Amino acid sequence: MIYGANGYTGELVAREAKRRGLAPMLAGRSADRVARLASDLGLPSRVFALDGDVARHLDGIELVLLCAGPFSATSQPMLDACLAAKAHYLDITGEIAVLEGALARNADARQAGVVVCGGVGFDVIPTDCVAAALKEALPGATTLSLGFDSRSRMSAGTAKTAVEGIALGGRVRSKGAIVEVPLAHHVRKIDFGAGEKWAMAVPWGDVSTAYHTTGIPNIEVFIPASRSAIASTQRMNAVRPLLRSRPAQWLLKMGAGRMKGPDEQARAKLPTYVWGEATDAHGRTKTARVRTENGYSVTVSGSLAVIDHVLHHRPAAGAYTPARLVGPDLVATLPGSGPLIVE
Repeated sequence: MIYGANGYTGELVAREAKRRGLAPMLAGRSADRVARLASDLGLPSRVFALDGDVARHLDGIELVLLCAGPFSATSQPMLDACLAAKAHYLDITGEIAVLEGALARNADARQAGVVVCGGVGFDVIPTDCVAAALKEALPGATTLSLGFDSRSRMSAGTAKTAVEGIALGGRVRSKGAIVEVPLAHHVRKIDFGAGEKWAMAVPWGDVSTAYHTTGIPNIEVFIPASRSAIASTQRMNAVRPLLRSRPAQWLLKMGAGRMKGPDEQARAKLPTYVWGEATDAHGRTKTARVRTENGYSVTVSGSLAVIDHVLHHRPAAGAYTPARLVGPDLVATLPGSGPLIVE
């Protein structure tokens, strides 16, 4: 089942699944949009909201891919339903708290006999694989920096999630714990793979997952930004308490809801450069890079690759990160991805 199939990313996954000869159940709470897509693709559908007895809607479903965000509202009810229905649970979130929540359900997943894995899209497959490769290259690493250079515009769902993230502030992993820091608290120059650029730290999902994949206690994630954009982000620290209010969130999400993700031609022209750097206590450093397709294209191919792995390789039940579930080579096997090079 693809829940949230009526959204931008969910529809991309559904169309590619159909093209590959798969027949997923399409689901969501928007009856008209789900029915229209199901009719167009000749696929079965179910319409339900994530309240009440969600598990009853999973009758006959072996695996659910959750594509409906913000995942802060959708993940827990769907994950609870999957555990009750004994269905594997995957999602494409990059939200740190949601990823931590899913990984905390390891014992429940084992008891239910299912796999639980968040972040099976661009959030966080490429960076998680880079993290795993760096840990293998430098086993004693104590500090891990990750990042990506993507020029793609955001879909409505991604933008709404970003609105929530800005209000929450920055996050890093420090001495094994996730701690709050100011937005854009760390600025540095990085060559992600297409030339050196200024970059700022962001609260990306790897602050959660990379620690569970590698055990490295100190983790930050960076994206490139102009000096003016960095300064604007830093100024937002002063108004973050206001951005947490319900009226401000509602207003900002209304604007975010009007955004549209890139079309097929735009995605084809916008690859992503992924970077990582690990350092140990002696100052030794290893750097890794990989070029991938556009982030949304990675989410489509990556989520379907993880689905295939779970259904055909039957990994042991439990809660995983993508690189722990499939392996650090996952990103390099995706269409349009170059080799993952560690130096």
